[in-house]
Amino acid sequence: MLVAIVGATGTGKSAFSLAIAEALVERGRPVEVVNADAMQLYRGMDIGTAKLPVAERRGIPHHLLDVLDVTDEASVEWYQREARAAVDEINGRGAVAVLVGGSGLYVSSVLFDFRFPGTDAAVRARYEAIADERGAGALYDLLTERDPASAASIGRFNARRLVRALEVGDLTGRPLSGTLPRSSTPWRPSTVFGVAEERPVLVERLDRRVGRMWQDGLVDEVRGLLPLGLEQGVTAGRAIGYAQAAAQVRGQLSEGEAIEATAALTRRYARRQASWFRRYDDVEWSRSGDAQAVDRAVARLLG
Repeated sequence: MLVAIVGATGTGKSAFSLAIAEALVERGRPVEVVNADAMQLYRGMDIGTAKLPVAERRGIPHHLLDVLDVTDEASVEWYQREARAAVDEINGRGAVAVLVGGSGLYVSSVLFDFRFPGTDAAVRARYEAIADERGAGALYDLLTERDPASAASIGRFNARRLVRALEVGDLTGRPLSGTLPRSSTPWRPSTVFGVAEERPVLVERLDRRVGRMWQDGLVDEVRGLLPLGLEQGVTAGRAIGYAQAAAQVRGQLSEGEAIEATAALTRRYARRQASWFRRYDDVEWSRSGDAQAVDRAVARLLG
């Protein structure tokens, strides 16, 4: 059995997944969790990703946490392969696999029949040169002309994903949005639960969460990661919160500026996540903290 828990950052997906897992275990169904948060793949990136400490995982095995160094590049293709292998192994042990995370492309790559276009080093280098010379905004403007749906999904600041979208368009003659998985073609049968919150409530929660990240020592965490190559990491070095804390360490941003920039980017990211998951069919949605949602989910899963 494959279950997915999706939703925007800050909605309580981890707590919801653990509550479902415990309820299933109590009914004799073993459960293991597969992480689908791109930044929780990285060792040492704990505070800024809200990674659950081992002591708070309630004895539920978790997979694909702390599996990459900050200098490693994570790709959706690599993640799909690793996550599907984990799901197969979990199901092979007779356990329920619960995919949990808010990285929409990562979740979709596991749930749906998503096949990856090839790559071309010369094409990619051309767009990377534009990013280096004129910034990610130039790529965003270019992609908006060619593939507005992908541009809106990626946003203005993720140069790596913008480069990839433009590369795919050049190689396939189709927009990246045209290669995205459709919910009508699942990888295998799955049940998807979504956790959502009213926008004003979520925004307030996210702002508090960002403030706590600084209180809990994100800047010190980043100081420890910089000698390990955080800023050289194509993926990890651009993580929301980490890039801003690194700029604070370098003296390029004050603490207040770093916090505000992180909060603004987090709000924008949550909005994109919510939009992404609303495209899924047959999702059972609940509000954060809904006391009855776990019982409904377990009843659905056990028939």
